[in-house]
Formats: sequence, structure tokens, C-alpha cells
Amino acid sequence: MPRIDPAEQSRSRRERILDAAFSAFAKRGYRDTAVDDIAAAAETSKGGIYFHFPSKEAIFRELMQTTADKLVARVERAVALEQEPVAKAEAALRTVLATFAGHRTMARVLFLDMAGAGRAFQAETNRLHERFAELIKGYLDEAVAAGAIPPLDTGITSVVWFGALNEVVARWLLADKPGSLEETYPALRKVLLRSAGVPEARIAQGGAAHGGATMVGATR
Repeated sequence: MPRIDPAEQSRSRRERILDAAFSAFAKRGYRDTAVDDIAAAAETSKGGIYFHFPSKEAIFRELMQTTADKLVARVERAVALEQEPVAKAEAALRTVLATFAGHRTMARVLFLDMAGAGRAFQAETNRLHERFAELIKGYLDEAVAAGAIPPLDTGITSVVWFGALNEVVARWLLADKPGSLEETYPALRKVLLRSAGVPEARIAQGGAAHGGATMVGATR
């Protein structure tokens, strides 16, 4: 009989807890999810939950962080395929929309439950918003340096870009009969590129050559 590795068993249970919590938060929301609900879905005890996480809040914080990490990694992989600065910004926007379109639970955790979990999460929310805005700012700074767009306040512009993206995704999540999130890309792209001063001739060229960024894989 093979020996069971206690460390591996512990890691496996921790992952089960995170997966169960992710599904529960996406379905019920943070406030309406009890630790007992997570324990039942993870097929462990309440004590097993607290062995790995001191509180429900700690689980939620880790889920937000790991989910954001995975989204950023996907964006960076898509951007790495592009050479032209404006195309990099387009790839980032396209990848975020395509990822959320395919993983609605991921979008709910990042865009809805995070905002509705209470004051304790405001600082974490702000940090995540700043992280994504800083990512956008980097691509805009590169475009300015390359002369692809005129000099501008990339800090403010990146906040505007993230705010617009946040609103589009939130409205899609809250809609009774949501359409295709990816179909918002052409109009959103034009608005955002114009806000950054991208020449109309460049905007008229359409998206970058690498096209739709369909994402597959785990939802967490």
C-alpha cells in the first residue's frame, strides 16, 4: 500500500477548500456563504477549514489574490506576442474580456463580491484596482516612449481605462439576459484608444493580428 504524504494531503485539502469557497462565493456571495457551506462542499470539517485559514475573510482574500495573479499572467502572455505598443494595450484589453466571457465565476469574484463584502475589503479592493491600473499604465508609458501616442498623464488614463472596463464587466454580470461580453470589445477599444490619443488611422486598422484571446482552463 503506497505511503500517503502528509504534506501533499494537506496541500490537496487546502486546494479543495479554495475551490469550494470560490464556487460558493460566486454562487451565494461572500456575506451569504458560511464556513459550514465551504466545509461541506470541500468534504472536510469546519476544523479542517480553520487549520488552513484563520477566517472566511482570509479565504476570500487569498482567492482574490490568486485569481488576480492568474488573470495578470494571462494578460502578460498575450501581450508578449505583440511588438507594437498600441497592439500590446489592445491585447491586454482583449484578453481580459475574453477571459471573463469564458469564466463568469472569476468575474463575479473580482468585480462583484469584492465590492460587496464590506469595509474590511476596501483596502484590498483598492490594491487590486491599482494593480490592474498600473499594468495598463505600463503599456501606455511604452506607447508614449515609442511615439505611438502623444504625451499624456498615463496614470489618470490608466484609471479611466480600468474604470470603463470595470463598468462594462459589472453591467454584464448584473444583466438579467447578458449578451456576449466579447462583443463589447470593438466599441470599448475605440473609446479607450481615442482617450489615449491613438491616431484615427491606427484605430481604423482594427485589433491586433493575434485576434481573439480565447482562454481555456480552470476557472480559478
